[in-house]
Amino acid sequence: MKLYIKQKVFSWRDRFAVKDEFGNDVYFIEGELFSWGKKLYVTDVNGNEVLYIQQNLWNWMPNYSLFIYEKEVAVVKKEFTFFRPQYSIIGPNWEVEGNFWGHDYDIWEFENHIASINKEWFTWGDSYELNILDESQSLLALGVIIVIDCVIAEQQNNSAN
Repeated sequence: MKLYIKQKVFSWRDRFAVKDEFGNDVYFIEGELFSWGKKLYVTDVNGNEVLYIQQNLWNWMPNYSLFIYEKEVAVVKKEFTFFRPQYSIIGPNWEVEGNFWGHDYDIWEFENHIASINKEWFTWGDSYELNILDESQSLLALGVIIVIDCVIAEQQNNSAN
């Protein structure tokens, strides 16, 4: 299963469309404009909320909770490291490996490859290809990818100021 995330350029708040490999809308992602911490809502094409992402404030490093159908299923934390970014996923037994700055990484559960993420270069706005090998994990994989993108974007904004 392939999904494509296209972040809209010039948006006052986070707004993304997630499409399948045929260009059909599958999910819509929208963030709250005024909130303490980042809050993102993922809805299906009928407007039903299927995934909610909430930044957990008052942590040393970025930390986000993921809720699928209102049940917390995972916490994604950026770990303190000096050289390469590293993330831990609490809940499922997943590991994330690869080049996060280049948006080219993989999600693994033990020896099972769950998903791979690749940034598409030379596009207007950020575009990502998400290749999900275990379709039953598609929402959770999508949530992990969104969190990692949020953390990277926040770090880039902070370093630009």
